Amino acid sequence: MTTFEMPSDMRIVQGPSALGDDPKRFFALTRTLTLSDFKLKFYGSVLGYLWQLVRPLLLFGILLFVFTNFIKFGKVPHYEVLLLLGIVLYSFVAEACSSAVDSVVAREPLVRKVQFPRLVIPATVVSTAFLNLLLNLVVVFIFAAIRSAWPHWSWFELPVIVLLMVLLTSGISMLVSALFVRYRDVRPITDVFLQALFYGTPIFYPVEHIAPTLRHLLVMLNPFAAIIQAAKHAFVPSAMSASEAAGGTLNLLVPLAIIFGTFALGFYVFNREAPRIAEEL
Repeated sequence: MTTFEMPSDMRIVQGPSALGDDPKRFFALTRTLTLSDFKLKFYGSVLGYLWQLVRPLLLFGILLFVFTNFIKFGKVPHYEVLLLLGIVLYSFVAEACSSAVDSVVAREPLVRKVQFPRLVIPATVVSTAFLNLLLNLVVVFIFAAIRSAWPHWSWFELPVIVLLMVLLTSGISMLVSALFVRYRDVRPITDVFLQALFYGTPIFYPVEHIAPTLRHLLVMLNPFAAIIQAAKHAFVPSAMSASEAAGGTLNLLVPLAIIFGTFALGFYVFNREAPRIAEEL
C-alpha cells in the first residue's frame, strides 16, 4: 500500500487573518466601506438622515408620555434630557450589534477575496453606527439647550464614556458576526439579548429608585448600565454617578473588566474563525 505524499513545492495556504498583513490597508478599507454604507443608507430617500431619528424620537415620545403622566418617578431633574440621551446611546448599541450579526454572511463576495481582511466587515458596521450616533448626539445637545440643561465641565467626560461603549459594542459585534457563520441561532439570541439589555439598563427609569443592593449588582454586572449612568451624571451632574450607583469607585473595576474582556474575547474568536470563514460559507 502506498501513501499519498504532498509534493515538496506544495503547501497549505491559510486564509487571511482578521486584520490582514497591512494595518494601513485595514483602516483604509474600513473608512471607505463606512462612508459608502453611510451614503447608501439614505440614497434615494427624500428625508435622508431624518429617518435615522424617527425610531429613537418615537420611542422617546412614547416613554416620556407614559412616565410623566401615568407612571411617575417623582421629580427627576432634566428627566426628558436624560431619557433622550439613554435612548440615543442604546440605539447605537442595538444598531451595531443587530447589524453585525449577519454582516459577514451578507458580504460573502468580499469574504471570498483571498487578501480581504475579514475584520473590516464588523468594524464597518460599528463605524457606520458610530456616525449615526454622532449626528444623534447633536440633536441631544440641542434638546438639552432648549430644556436649559446648560454645558458643564463634566461634559468632557463623555468622549471617554463613549469610547468604552464603542469597545463593548465592538467586542459583541465581532463575537456575534463570527459565530453566526456557523450557528444561525445567534440572530434570535442577539435579539433577545438586546431587548433584555434595554429593560435591564436604567434608560427610562432612574437608578436612584432601585434598592441599593440590587442597584450595586446591576451596575457592576451590566457594563452598559455603568456606561449609561456615567453618561447621565456627566451630562447632568445632579444625577447619581456610576461609582455611587455601583457602591464605590473600586466596584467599577468589575464592569471595566467585563468591557475589556468582551472586546478581547470578541477579537480572539473572530481572529480564530477568520481564516475558515470562506469555507464555512
